[in-house]
Amino acid sequence: MTLYLWFIFFLAVQVIHFLGTWKIYESAGRKRWEAAIPVYNAIVLMKIIGRPTWWTLLLFIPIINLIMFPVIWVETIRSFGKKSFLDTVLVIGTLGFYIFYLNYTQTLVYEADRNLDPEHKAADTISSLLFAIIVATIVHTYFIQPYTIPTSSLEKSLLVGDFLFVSKMNYGARVPMTTVAMPMVHDTIPLTKRKSYLTWPQLPYLRLPGFQTINRTDIVVFNWPADTVYKFRDRSGLRADKPIDKKSNYVKRCVGVPGDSLSIKDGLVYINGKELILGDRAKPQFSYNVVLDGKTPIDFEYLFKDMDITDGAGFLNQQTRDTLFISALTAVNAERFKNTPGITSVNRIISKNVEEGIFPHINKWNRDNFGPIYIPQKGKTVALNLETLPFYKTIISDYEKKDLKVNGNEIRIDGKVATTYTFDQNYYWMMGDNRHNSEDSRYWGYVPENHIVGKPIFIWMSIDGINGPKSNWKIRWDRVFTTVSGEGQPQSYFKYFLIALAAFFVGEYFWKKRKAKKEL
Repeated sequence: MTLYLWFIFFLAVQVIHFLGTWKIYESAGRKRWEAAIPVYNAIVLMKIIGRPTWWTLLLFIPIINLIMFPVIWVETIRSFGKKSFLDTVLVIGTLGFYIFYLNYTQTLVYEADRNLDPEHKAADTISSLLFAIIVATIVHTYFIQPYTIPTSSLEKSLLVGDFLFVSKMNYGARVPMTTVAMPMVHDTIPLTKRKSYLTWPQLPYLRLPGFQTINRTDIVVFNWPADTVYKFRDRSGLRADKPIDKKSNYVKRCVGVPGDSLSIKDGLVYINGKELILGDRAKPQFSYNVVLDGKTPIDFEYLFKDMDITDGAGFLNQQTRDTLFISALTAVNAERFKNTPGITSVNRIISKNVEEGIFPHINKWNRDNFGPIYIPQKGKTVALNLETLPFYKTIISDYEKKDLKVNGNEIRIDGKVATTYTFDQNYYWMMGDNRHNSEDSRYWGYVPENHIVGKPIFIWMSIDGINGPKSNWKIRWDRVFTTVSGEGQPQSYFKYFLIALAAFFVGEYFWKKRKAKKEL
């Protein structure tokens, strides 16, 4: 929905609210016109039902308001003596329109001094649960979101089985675009294969201010732009068209920011003509062929375990067993193999031939030799012709929702002939550190700014073998309570957390003991 349509929708809601509640406002000693003034009517309603004014803010926060509306409906009818279970079912089951019925058919008596405390334990439990859900949803949506690393594309930096806290605040929290969804879940209702959201209505993209921009080499969580996950296929059997904020979550390293010229030469990333230097914690991996002399025995099981090699490996020829293929190896481990007796050479695999499926799908490059390309920047203009169009076609038609048509050599955008294009938002280039085992921007292109979710900041748990049987799970204690970013090797703060926790409980014990003595 556009801002204009949302404005019309907002006005319609206000009209409906006025028509359904003006007599209720009068019964509570207020003026009927107070039910017609947007926002002010909500503040007045909070006073009528005896709830704090700040509840009004919750009515305008997407997802949170879905929880708050039923609460307000119930509180409203209870303020006029309608406290039966049937009344509660009717007001929630009719989406609040039961209030219309009461407004026009009943003589309502306002209970100004009604008891706001829950009448029984079940009601108290429900109230506490709703409050907990609201707080958790606000934190999850606007501050911190838990995330699990599912693949090895960032292996050695982030491991499969790492449980992260992703900050929404660093780059600015994105206001949910999907307005009707189950709180605190992504795109699927747990234990089912059903969608957890409705695709209509949608809010326009809006991001709250952050305290940093995305920098090169930052690890970033984002919605996968090319999401074709088939959990929710339509009847045609084609791809699932999801709202932006319900596309699958991906985590990669940003290697190109808006305005950069990016190229890849023999697997190494170059920005504006200079090789991109990664931080201490980034450990890029490539595939290697390890050639053996065929005479010297080598304990590969020990080497693989000692080097923490987790991706696949195998002999190219099981009969000769003279060349071992290792799908992911760091430069440090490659040097170690070179110095191992019985190994004659260690060769990094570099793609030379054109590969299908490489962005922008013009059969020109491959995963190791690519570009240069321009990373689009908001407000910048590029030349647009049949040669440059493949780079920006998806941006124009899908991400920025323009009507793009090509007729021969003529390109039209929104009905007008176009020889240039000016970008509406920033774009980024994301890649995995496991360069030969990562589905990233090399395959599906740019990541729009409105797809950015947040920045991983903290590993609170890490489990080895999480994709296998639970009996094989092992906690990686050296990764528990470690930061994602920073210089040098990660350091676990778990022991300091345990010391602080123990100090808290000991301090609380003596404080209570001292308080009890004073009361005596």
